[in-house]
Amino acid sequence: MNWMGNLQQLGRSLMLPTIALPISAILLRLGDLPWDAVHAAGFGDMLMLAGRTVFDYIPIIFAVGVALGLTESAGIAGLSAMLGYFMFTRLVEHQLGSQFQLGVSGGILIGLLSAIIYHRFKDVKLPEYIQFFGGPRIVPLIMGFATLIVSYIMIGIGPYLEVGMGKLSSFLLGLGGFGAFLYGIGHRLLVPSGLHHILNNFFWFQVGAYKEPSGQYAYGDLPRFFAGDPTAGIYMAGLYPIMMFALPAIAFAIIGEAREDLKPKIRATFLTAALASFLTGVTEPIEFAFLFVAPYLFVVHAILSGAAMWIAYELNIHHGFSYSAGAIDYIINLHLAHNGLLLIPIGIVYGLLYYFLFRWAIQRFRIPTPGREEGSPLEEWAGDIPYRSPLILQALGGKENIKKIEACITRLRLTLVNDRLMDITALKHLGAAGVIRLGGGNVQVVFGTFSELIREEIMKVLRKDIHVVLFTAPMQGRMIPIEEVPDKIFASRLVGNGVAFIPEKGELFSPVAGTIVHIYPTMHALGIVTEEGLEVLLHIGIDTSSLPGKCFNAVVKEGDRVEPGQLLVKFNYNKVKKLASSLATPMIITNPDIVKSWSFAPYKPVKKGQASVMSVVLKPTKSEGGTNG
Repeated sequence: MNWMGNLQQLGRSLMLPTIALPISAILLRLGDLPWDAVHAAGFGDMLMLAGRTVFDYIPIIFAVGVALGLTESAGIAGLSAMLGYFMFTRLVEHQLGSQFQLGVSGGILIGLLSAIIYHRFKDVKLPEYIQFFGGPRIVPLIMGFATLIVSYIMIGIGPYLEVGMGKLSSFLLGLGGFGAFLYGIGHRLLVPSGLHHILNNFFWFQVGAYKEPSGQYAYGDLPRFFAGDPTAGIYMAGLYPIMMFALPAIAFAIIGEAREDLKPKIRATFLTAALASFLTGVTEPIEFAFLFVAPYLFVVHAILSGAAMWIAYELNIHHGFSYSAGAIDYIINLHLAHNGLLLIPIGIVYGLLYYFLFRWAIQRFRIPTPGREEGSPLEEWAGDIPYRSPLILQALGGKENIKKIEACITRLRLTLVNDRLMDITALKHLGAAGVIRLGGGNVQVVFGTFSELIREEIMKVLRKDIHVVLFTAPMQGRMIPIEEVPDKIFASRLVGNGVAFIPEKGELFSPVAGTIVHIYPTMHALGIVTEEGLEVLLHIGIDTSSLPGKCFNAVVKEGDRVEPGQLLVKFNYNKVKKLASSLATPMIITNPDIVKSWSFAPYKPVKKGQASVMSVVLKPTKSEGGTNG
């Protein structure tokens, strides 16, 4: 069993229910306004009640959310989870009384049960006369019986579980500032794997209990904070200086250390990332900019994050959030905080510390953060990534290599048939800040806040019966737009459309699978036809057809079947460079009339055989019914 992959799935599913919490915080803040002044006191009470209602139903929100998150939003799984939760709570309460509550833990348990039953029984086939209850429709039925069993077990072990959870909560809360320090370190260290959601869920929704004036209990640091518990907020307050000040300071340090010629692009990218971190607490685009090139610096960052949690605790600061520790949550929830204003000077000090520490470290250890060299992973062109899904899909190993694809805020979460088929160089070429292998084919690819859009575009390719032809780099060198080729015929696309390359070595490789249909007598150019009928022309250099001496040597012949990355031609690099008007080597499609759309990777250095430099989507044939459906 692949535990890491399962935990990754669970972590993502736990994030889904928290999307419902910001509306609660907003309603509670609005309800706290002086509505009496405008003779609308009743309206304020309604807002407060609406906000509290979200927290009252947090367990069932988690039950449904976890079930949906683990089943690719299967509605029948969500319905089954809701049914199961109501049965579970009513049965357990009937036997143990209303004082026994599992809270969010019970919701997660029921959500997991619903997801497991869905995956196990959704394809069940019954005899024809009762097939109505077959397939996904059997899931609620089985869920009902499974809930009876789980409820019976819980009635037996519930009292012991309640005592154990109470002792664990008391132990963690008893650690005081040191416990907050350890939590802060763990929270940051788990961010790269995405498992921080599991840790957060435990501390934010399990640790500690508070009896509200109504008699109901609120469990966990986050619900207790919004319920008015004066001791809550110790596992959230210290995150504000990090997300509002420290991480934006790293972004400014990266901008400051960027090369002058790359600084405009880096400034545009990282000012946006800094603003996102400051306002919403989304930090991963900044953290992943240095995590993979300086992991030791990330460990320092984690320790400093833990220290911020401890400092907030020692200064008796209690503050919380509904989504993340950004300025929006800071302002909305400040009226519920204790000593919340102290977070601002702490944040300023942290911001200055981080800025000078990271600038010093980048200079001292020559850390290749974005903007320090060509090929920075987070550049301005990344906004075009969602429209390059075929290229990204190829770099992931192709359609057949994708078992599951999901996305959270900043990363693609994938289960691949074989993660060794990934072309990590190509993924970074296409804008990935990093790739994390979790074992068992489970992989995370960090694309920043474009990740969800990328997933949607890839899903379109996976779901539709479209014909995509993918091209690898035919040589090592630099990829350039066809318009930059110093030849009017190629540059004006009179021969066809495509890209070009400036080679660094005297080798030409096949960019596609196909058949060699023509080799020019001088061997400076050749043509390939793919199975889909694309006619590809590769032309080494400009004005090279009449070079003196034998400069080119083809290692294939007409009629040969070739595969991507197969050597086609060797040539005298120094001689061609000296005698030709240009080394620019066009790779063009000479029958572009059958192409529906084109996708080009960023124009930058590439390696021979590097995947995902160009892709084309072919027009549907008449036999496929055209484009209308």
